[in-house]
This record gives sequence, C-alpha cells and structure tokens, in this order.
Amino acid sequence: MKTYVVGGAVRDQLLGLPVQDRDYVVVGATPDEMVAQGFTPVGRDFPVFLHPQTHEEYALARTERKSGHGYKGFTVYAAPEVTLEEDLRRRDLTINAMAMDQSGQIIDPYGGQSDLQARIFRHVSEAFAEDPVRILRVARFAARFTDFSVAPETLALMRKIVAAGEVEALVPERVWQELSRGLMEKQPSRMFRALRECGALARLLPEVDCLFGVPQPPEHHPEVDTGAHVMLVIDWAARQNFSLPVRFAALTHDLGKGATPPELWPRHLGHEAKSVERVRAVSERMRVPADCRDLAIAVAREHGIVHRALELRPGTVVELLERVDAFRRPERFDEFLQACECDFRGRPGYETRPFPAADHFKQALRAAKGVDAGAVAKRVEPARIREAVFQARAEAVAAWRQGLG
Repeated sequence: MKTYVVGGAVRDQLLGLPVQDRDYVVVGATPDEMVAQGFTPVGRDFPVFLHPQTHEEYALARTERKSGHGYKGFTVYAAPEVTLEEDLRRRDLTINAMAMDQSGQIIDPYGGQSDLQARIFRHVSEAFAEDPVRILRVARFAARFTDFSVAPETLALMRKIVAAGEVEALVPERVWQELSRGLMEKQPSRMFRALRECGALARLLPEVDCLFGVPQPPEHHPEVDTGAHVMLVIDWAARQNFSLPVRFAALTHDLGKGATPPELWPRHLGHEAKSVERVRAVSERMRVPADCRDLAIAVAREHGIVHRALELRPGTVVELLERVDAFRRPERFDEFLQACECDFRGRPGYETRPFPAADHFKQALRAAKGVDAGAVAKRVEPARIREAVFQARAEAVAAWRQGLG
C-alpha cells in the first residue's frame, strides 16, 4: 500500500505557487483495509476516504470507462492491482497527471514537467474526450495561468467533443460551478475566448457568444466590438478583485446588444430592457444564485442611466436609488456602482479617466437617507406617505447639489 500526492498540488508546487489543497491516491489497498486504518468512507461513485486526523481526501487508484453521455456517464473500477500510472492516465491534462511520493520524488509518466516549462495545456490521452467538463476546466485554467496556451491537438479534441454534442449533456449546476470559478480567476476573458475557440461558448452561453462581431458607436467605444468590450469589462473587474456578483453583472450587462437587428448597428437603442430579458433567461437556465442574478438584472437595466448621473434631475436620481433598493441594501448598491464602473473602464483609454458617477450617487444616497421618513409620514395623509417621502428625498438631493455649486 503506497500513498501519493497527485494533481494540482504537485503542479502548483513545481510552479512555485502556494498549495491550497492536497489530493492523495492510494495504490495497493482495498476499502476494508482503509477502514481498518481509521479512514472514513465518503465517496458514493468511487472509493474516497477521509484521513482520521487531517480529514484530507484519499482516493483509491482507479480506472474509468465511458458508459453514457455527460460527465457522470462512467463505470469506475478501483482495485489493489490498479497502478499509479493507470490512475494518472485518466486525468485531464499532463500538468495535472503527476504524482509525488512520500520522499518527494516526482512521478511524471506523461510529460507534465516539460509541458509546465513550455506553458502548454495538453491532454493526457484520448480519454479526455469522454468527459465534457474537461473543456470547461481547460478554459478555467487558461484564465488562471495566463501565460499558458492550449496545445493544437488538445484544441482539436475539444472541438470534436463539442461537435459530438457532449457539451449539451452537462448539467446546469456543473456549468455554473466551472464558469463562476473561472470568473474569479486572474484573467477571466481567457476562459471565454478558449470556450469560443472550440465552439463551446455558442452551446453554453450563446447570449455572450453572439456579442462578438456586433459593432458599437466608435465615439463611445473605441474597441467597437461588443464582445471585445465585455471581455475588457470582466478583466477590469478581476483586476479590482471584485466579488462574483459584480463579475457576473459585468459579463451580462450588455447581452441585449446581441438582439439588435444588424440594420440598426452600431446603435443599440433600448438594449437595456433586452439585456434584462436575456440575463433572466441565462440565470434560470444555469441556476445562477439569486445574489448574482439580482445584481446583474439591476446593472443591465440601469447602467446606461448611471453614466448620465450628472445630467439627471434629483427626482430621477431618487427613482433609481429606489429601484436598485439602495436605501435598504447599501452594500449591494456599492457592488452595483462597481459593476457600472467596470462597464465604463472596459474601453481603451478609459482606464484612468474620472468616473464621477459613482461618487455622485453615493453622496446623493447619503443626502436622501438624511430625510426622516417617519417625521414626513406624520405630516401627511396615509395615502400620500410614499409620495411625500419621495419628494422630501428629491429635495434633499437638490439641496445637496446646490451646496456643490
């Protein structure tokens, strides 16, 4: 019975990166032997055990055989005679198919170290094609390891998987899990470009895929292409270390531009309402969490008006504050403004320009919150309370603005 550290922990150690989690493979053991040593079985589909002291996961060496569609369509075989090399062969990429024994020696039967040095994502074997989740994993790794490229033969295999319809077999929750993790990586645009290059983006997120090639007015968008703009926006969000809801809102804020008839290009009048429809559709299809969905809807609907903050009447400012629930949820309002700033910054030459809209709305909210709604309510008929509070808030915003001048 031998134990090895495998996968990402070995890769990251060789890259000089901090190791977050360690996965272990045990060769030459049976489930009964693991239990006898105090390990707790937790795997339903294949033998995985928790260490009695560290609670880290230890899996018995196993092989897999394709038996159906999707990433769950596998028959797993785990037995003492399964070798370490056989276990590593079923893994996705060579850089993830290395092991380290207890003395620190690296076992690298598939050339992972040379691919690390060459900065290449290369599949271990043709078994890569049996699990469509691996397309998403490669794309996510592209967003994390920004100086790596996908090997031509691996890209060809990814295209083959997409053409075979395997991507459609993925359950929405798993797609969202991988995409959300990719959005939180260093350069998320690389994930979407990798998915687009193999054809998977058109199957998984056609609402984003169709934005590429859609022009915008060059006087406002020097990058012109809507898809290119969205990629700049999500990368800006990543550089600011913004939250997942902000990054998802950044990704989806302009989805409606994909619905503009070509004869109306490069204008996109009313794209905000169409964006809201598409955000709702994407969120329902992919089981997007409510915090991400709700912020994305608010940003899709309101980002155009936010950019005109200094031109708005006080009453219009208060109306927006109410629509985005800024009075009750100021923390989410901060995220809303962050996503709108990402939209502003996601254009060449705009990275360092002043963006007064965010501070303007924050100060307006502070002025409007200074209104004592309870005192206002006591002065008017019950039917007029809402109107009176709104009017008092608008007057407070107007007074604050006058003080600026």
